[in-house]
Amino acid sequence: MLVSPRSSIVRSMALAACCVALGGCRLAAQNPDLPYKFAGQYRVSGTAVSKIDGHALGRVRVTLADTRNPQRLQAIVTGEDGRFVFSAVPAGKFSLSGMKRGFIPAAYDQHDQFSTAIVTGADLDTEHLVLKLAPNGIIYGNVLDEVGEPVRSAKVTLYVDDHSEGVDKIREAQTVFTNDLGAYEVLSLRPGTYYISAAGKPWYAVSPPSGAGGSASGNQLTPAANLDHSLNVAYPITYYPDVTDSESATPIPVKGGERLEVDIHLNPVPALRLRFHMIGDQEHGYASPQFEQHSFDGSTVINPTNMAMVSPGVMEVDGIPAGRYDVRLQGPNAGMQVSGVEITTEGQQLDTSTAEAFSTVKITVQGTELGKPGTLAVGLRSHGRTGMRAARVDEKGEAEVQQVPPGDYEVVLFSRGRRYSISRIRAEGAEVTGRDVTITAGSTPSISVTALVGSMVVEGVAKRAGKRFSGAMVVLVPKDVEGNRDMFRRDQSDLDGTFSLQDVAPGSYTLVAIENGWDLDWSQPGVIAVYAKHGRGIQVTNTPGKPWRVEAPIDVVSK
Repeated sequence: MLVSPRSSIVRSMALAACCVALGGCRLAAQNPDLPYKFAGQYRVSGTAVSKIDGHALGRVRVTLADTRNPQRLQAIVTGEDGRFVFSAVPAGKFSLSGMKRGFIPAAYDQHDQFSTAIVTGADLDTEHLVLKLAPNGIIYGNVLDEVGEPVRSAKVTLYVDDHSEGVDKIREAQTVFTNDLGAYEVLSLRPGTYYISAAGKPWYAVSPPSGAGGSASGNQLTPAANLDHSLNVAYPITYYPDVTDSESATPIPVKGGERLEVDIHLNPVPALRLRFHMIGDQEHGYASPQFEQHSFDGSTVINPTNMAMVSPGVMEVDGIPAGRYDVRLQGPNAGMQVSGVEITTEGQQLDTSTAEAFSTVKITVQGTELGKPGTLAVGLRSHGRTGMRAARVDEKGEAEVQQVPPGDYEVVLFSRGRRYSISRIRAEGAEVTGRDVTITAGSTPSISVTALVGSMVVEGVAKRAGKRFSGAMVVLVPKDVEGNRDMFRRDQSDLDGTFSLQDVAPGSYTLVAIENGWDLDWSQPGVIAVYAKHGRGIQVTNTPGKPWRVEAPIDVVSK
């Protein structure tokens, strides 16, 4: 059963967690004295335990909700023995979930956003269930300077190794700041693999006044004679364990309930002053520079200490640590990027002659059932850079994505409440490989996208040795795996082995059920092919409103 972000159960769990954090508010929907009571002949009972060591958990709020009508729910609080009993439950499918202060809210046998539904009335054992909750993990520590003194107001960034798309991708998860003692704390961490970075400013740093030295000499600025250059320093962004390159960062595995102390030491480097000629003019304005450094699978913006126009069209930037940067020059009507700039010298004058102009990409979306104008958006998701360039599709099916730096992008479609897949991409002025397009500097490509709305539901049952199998990861694999990641669908088999894959687009697929396959790189062709050969091929046609039922069972294979 898919635990959908749109479901009222997940919304209630999230809201309840917020209420606990705020120390107030009650959820009427989860009050144990709800006026609504299930009426039936079946029992759903079991024990809430810690996922770490299996000890019983008292004071867990356990909720049972009808999957077809989530507003029909009951909640009880376990005793010190962790026991819960719902004694009069009708036949049907139900979501079972629990929450407790200091633990991560979770559904029964939850993996990522998926869980197993409890099925009553099918000769299944629903009276010996084990609901596992993982305690919150915590990373805490201190950010210290070169002599071991605290760095106040340092920015501490937590990154997580995210596997939700079937491949490891390290993304930014949380940001906190150190207090006056240089201490920080990151709370409510799920078990997983994390990374930490810190950035701050030396309290004693002194920058020369704007225009110090007065004039440029060749490609260099004349340094200020009266400046103590030992004080003109900055801290580069630093990753645990005290390295300035994200590729050298050490992963921090966090188990449920762990409190890990992670200290980071910042060491100063010369804070460089740069000068370069701006793009634009006084009448229309100038493009402002933005400095970025590569960080894991994205990039991080490095903010200078000061930026000032010292003469018409000439900008000085202070406080940039030495290193390799991509420099974006972005204004109201134009933009350019200088990639891979090595900044090493005080007074260095940046050469913008190698800057590559941004592009404007026109995208036309074709297909049926695209929804009302303005509800569909098309995006260009960059490889190796944070964020996404996107625009809404108008009533003509057209969108214009502006200020796109040169590079490789994945074309994606997204809309609230609906899932789309892309069946074909064609382009003029850009190279197309699968679902990716390569945008060159200063180009104005036109891209045509044929969209398929995910309107079908694929249902079936997972079995092993003829018996229904719960908790299997069910993957719907498109015929052409390469470049079709948006056509994958996943679910988790319920207590009776059944599964339901939502928002499936018409096409040829292979159904695979894998035991304990949640950490597999399931979206990678070479990995999923090993399991797909044990799957079942199906052809999904467009018959909205009628689930596509797979009559023969899907055999569960081991990881």
